[in-house]
Amino acid sequence: MANVKLDRLDVQILKLIADDARIPFLEVARLCEVSGAAIHQRIQKLTNLGILKGSHFIIDPEKVGYDTCAFIGLNLKNPESFDQVVEQLKKMPEVVECHYTTGNYDLFIKIYAKNNHDLLDIIHDKLQPLGLARSESLISFHAAINRQMQLPELEVPSEE
Repeated sequence: MANVKLDRLDVQILKLIADDARIPFLEVARLCEVSGAAIHQRIQKLTNLGILKGSHFIIDPEKVGYDTCAFIGLNLKNPESFDQVVEQLKKMPEVVECHYTTGNYDLFIKIYAKNNHDLLDIIHDKLQPLGLARSESLISFHAAINRQMQLPELEVPSEE
């Protein structure tokens, strides 16, 4: 997909709502020195372009009993079964991310488990039956950085 050209107001709006998704649109309008209607229109435009992909609350997995975060590289016995495996992974609530990758793995997933024993059960009972040739697990002790994508590198056209 081609890069979308963003103007100064688009970038300003994105930075404000990335910092605080709950900021009232009227506050964004005040900070951007435009009308509330203009902010609503821009937010709608950015959503329609696929730049903004909704807003949601983030559940802290540890606070609800999921103490183990793991990244697992999957190698499939039959690489042609990508689509079927991804469909099965979508049905597993523990799987929060799935990526097609280059390198050592066919797929790379991020999962949450209640503990290490639960992780073992997930790998053995849910992942292995998908037709894995092998898997490699990496347990995360703590996310040192976990943030929204930053926008400082965007080129903004100068106002002429």
